[in-house]
Amino acid sequence: MANFPILDQKDTRSGFGAGLLELGKRDPNVVALCADLTGSLKMDAFAKAFPERFFQMGVAEANMMGVAAGLTIGGKIPFTGTFANFSTGRVYDQIRQSIAYAGKNVKICASHAGLTLGEDGATHQILEDIGLMKMLPGMTVVVPCDFNQTKQATIAIGAHEGPVYLRFGRPKWPVFIPADMLFEIGKAQVLVEGSDVSIFACGHLVWRALQAAEELATVGIKAEVINVHTIKPLDEATVLASVRKTGCAVSCEEHNRFGGLGDSIAQVLALRQPLPMEFVAVNDSFGESGTPDQLLKKYGLDVPDIVAAAQRALKRK
Repeated sequence: MANFPILDQKDTRSGFGAGLLELGKRDPNVVALCADLTGSLKMDAFAKAFPERFFQMGVAEANMMGVAAGLTIGGKIPFTGTFANFSTGRVYDQIRQSIAYAGKNVKICASHAGLTLGEDGATHQILEDIGLMKMLPGMTVVVPCDFNQTKQATIAIGAHEGPVYLRFGRPKWPVFIPADMLFEIGKAQVLVEGSDVSIFACGHLVWRALQAAEELATVGIKAEVINVHTIKPLDEATVLASVRKTGCAVSCEEHNRFGGLGDSIAQVLALRQPLPMEFVAVNDSFGESGTPDQLLKKYGLDVPDIVAAAQRALKRK
């Protein structure tokens, strides 16, 4: 892809591990807690470099959230790490009461999110976590798109005051965001400018959206691709500027259609700029075991699905 060549193939969870290690070097108040998944969360390097600041909590995720909340009282900046399903659904009461309601400066870092978790199947492929977390008052929700951006996001949330949910994944994925590209919490990135349709995407589907835009260009459709890496607070100004130019929108996410990025975009359009919009998301179902590519295809989240959604949106203008 001309504008964004593939620089490498790396998993976004490794970007989190690299960012956490960098943060550990910069700030002695950064501590890390893991629920028996140190290798899977790529927290090994931090644990080795700063053993006195790493806490292996075992398979006790609810306890981990409570301990993390308590550590903030002494000025520590806790980063919790486990799979997205166990970081949210399994411990929602603790997050709501001890972290969100109390306004604690805890960073909830979640790997193996969405369908691209792959072979572990439906019990681990949480598709409701963005909705769960963005509904909590005061919770910032960040969903970076590749290794470089996940590293940037990890470092950025360390400097952000307040609870944060950081969502990333398991599979190796194209690295296409330059390492020095500016990352700012709450500020969406216009990756490709266009005039016909706005495509808003987050996480792994940003790359698929870029591929779809390239395919649409072959038939004369100029798609604008926007990386909405921060779901909350949503960059409403960038959303509105784009749709006022293009006149229609598509949202793309590996999450349930209810409660995710698409819902947030739709709220903005309904209140500020009613326009045709299409959703590329899981349609109110659980996942299943399979490779990431197989699952994206089966659940309608692949490049042809984004292209078709854009064409539907255009017809409704």
